[in-house]
Amino acid sequence: MAYGSSLQLNYLQGGACTKPPQLSLVTEYMELGSLYFLIHSSGQKKRLSWRRRLKMLRDICRGLMGIHRMKVVHRDLKSSNCLVNKNWTVKICDFGLSRIMSSRPMSDSASAGTPEWIAPELIRNEPFTEKCDVFSLGVIMWELCTLSKPWEGVPPERVVYAVANEGSRLEVPEGPLGRLISDCWAEPEERPSCEEILTRLLDCEYSLC
Repeated sequence: MAYGSSLQLNYLQGGACTKPPQLSLVTEYMELGSLYFLIHSSGQKKRLSWRRRLKMLRDICRGLMGIHRMKVVHRDLKSSNCLVNKNWTVKICDFGLSRIMSSRPMSDSASAGTPEWIAPELIRNEPFTEKCDVFSLGVIMWELCTLSKPWEGVPPERVVYAVANEGSRLEVPEGPLGRLISDCWAEPEERPSCEEILTRLLDCEYSLC
């Protein structure tokens, strides 16, 4: 199951057969693979212009906005869970750790997320809201801004401890996108909504004109 960019909602189309022995899942084919692969392994960094990167971030933000409007928290948003088609459109996938939102912050003792992208409140098993996905979106912004792997060379267990207990964050780039990244990594109640993020991403693109 995956949700994509437009509001418009641009869902990743698919279907499933649940009658044994023909168990199968069919989804839309995303020709360029995951965003993680595209940035870090495909050798196509030169094709990631600033305008294209900002458009990809808007795709992810719109997809996340749609998910949150359906009262779903993803909890494992990362670049490898964002798929890219031949038109460079990005769509969110893998809802195996997602939860339905309630009217109050939720608790869940089950592990969630991936060390380099996970929000500190999830690491600490504290009550969480959809703002945990905003923290992870900030890490994806950082990836697309720097074209680097988050916390490269740092053991995952060290990343988890540093982010959750020491307040450590990746080095924030300068400029309006860097300020947006920093805001996504603030305390949960201070993080921007997807609507605000989308507006600020559009402002970043206008500044390129």
